[in-house]
Amino acid sequence: MIKHSEWADTKFTLHLISQILGKIKLVTAHKEPQWAHVMLPLTPNGFTTGLLFAEDDLLQLEVDVINSLISVNVNGATENIAIETSKSIKDYFDEIFHSIHSRGVDVTINLKPQEMAYKKLLNEDDTPLTFNQKDAVRGLKLFQLALHEQMKFIAPMRSRKVKPALFWGTFDVAMLVLHGIMEEFPEDRVIEKAAFDEHMIEYGFWLGDDNVDTPSFFVLPYPFVNKDLNHTSIKPEEAYYDANLSEYFLDLESVMKSENPSKTVQEFFQSTFDVLKVELEWDDCSHYFIPLKMN
Repeated sequence: MIKHSEWADTKFTLHLISQILGKIKLVTAHKEPQWAHVMLPLTPNGFTTGLLFAEDDLLQLEVDVINSLISVNVNGATENIAIETSKSIKDYFDEIFHSIHSRGVDVTINLKPQEMAYKKLLNEDDTPLTFNQKDAVRGLKLFQLALHEQMKFIAPMRSRKVKPALFWGTFDVAMLVLHGIMEEFPEDRVIEKAAFDEHMIEYGFWLGDDNVDTPSFFVLPYPFVNKDLNHTSIKPEEAYYDANLSEYFLDLESVMKSENPSKTVQEFFQSTFDVLKVELEWDDCSHYFIPLKMN
């Protein structure tokens, strides 16, 4: 495990780079509910935009933390950009878009970071950034561990769902279970009114921040539930509900100390679902868990 404080600067660098990839995907991918079209799938080496269509051109970008590079594939031809300490986000921006534009692909993005306290423009800030490859790999392994557990829970579910991937705004790996009940977000906020417009339960994994050093699994219902949901049925006992945030949390340290970490995470997901489906007044969900007829 790696805590936030152990790689905060490297994590910040990857978060900023992910903003560039995510924004490219935002302007090229076909729109989906809950912003599912902008999520960045994980790979063995990092994360990717997946295949994108820019008019008649094919485009794919991938961050490869194993080999410390960003690959830009345009119509089958790949150019690699080094990720290294001392480069700025402006440097990465310039190199990525030079690679795209020099091959005749016209893509432009909103230059303001999304859902970050950082407010400088991505094409202007020349502050040197840090990149420690070993720490980046440790962080990637946490995302991959989380995705494995998330897929184990959601893959067989017979419900509408958004499979887990990286949300580059909040820099967490998350998935959604939806029940088909529309519920408009009460405020006129661009991101939220598209993300929260129907009933759902989000299952995520977050790497921590300056206030919470330990990574955590979380579960967030929408509509939000701002009351105590610390039921005795919630497992494991280390899990808790924060009514102010409308979220369940289970820190990774508790998971890894348990006798069976995978079982602990699965019990957390299932027990929180069982409570929240009642709280959200979802009709019979029993068919969600009918076993698949597959070997």
